[in-house]
Amino acid sequence: MAAAPSPFQQVRDEGERRLLARIAGGDREAFRELYIAYHRRLARFLTRLTRHFEIAEEVINDTLWVVWRKAGDFRGDSRVSTWIMGIAYRRALKTLRSRGNVLHDTVPLENETLSAPDELGAAETSEWILLAMQHLPTEQRLALEFAYGYGHSCEEIAAIMDCPVNTVKTRLFHARAKLRALLPGLAGTGARENDPTGDGALQ
Repeated sequence: MAAAPSPFQQVRDEGERRLLARIAGGDREAFRELYIAYHRRLARFLTRLTRHFEIAEEVINDTLWVVWRKAGDFRGDSRVSTWIMGIAYRRALKTLRSRGNVLHDTVPLENETLSAPDELGAAETSEWILLAMQHLPTEQRLALEFAYGYGHSCEEIAAIMDCPVNTVKTRLFHARAKLRALLPGLAGTGARENDPTGDGALQ
């Protein structure tokens, strides 16, 4: 069963739906508002995905140009963020393939120099999790980012990544298992649980 959006997510989505309706009517001010709202989010996601700032910026522009042209095609059967992130994901894959690039997978552990604290606070734990995620296969890392970083449900992630829901669940399962194995080694200590969903997913 899909997790219900939080009240904050519902309010934000309602506002973004109104913006899309205005954009569909050619409202440039509405497009500017959406651009400002999504540029940083897309930059963070696409820079991690492509590992190239210039490619990330190109894909952001391509994505938002599609939004400008296709706003009227949004059917409303998903959150606006799911629709936009799906466009960005597919545009990134297309751009990387056209340039002969590939998705970057894992980062060898021996390439990192780490000095771990004896005890990790909440903010530090988050940093270690982000570092550990860089060692996951790309599809597993992206599934985790969509779920924990952007608050998407498995059904929404499946729509973004154009794959079955069970595939998303499998990727999340293996990603969590790998994080549990990676975190103690990266931190040099037993990593504390840090599950933003509160359902014990990282336990």
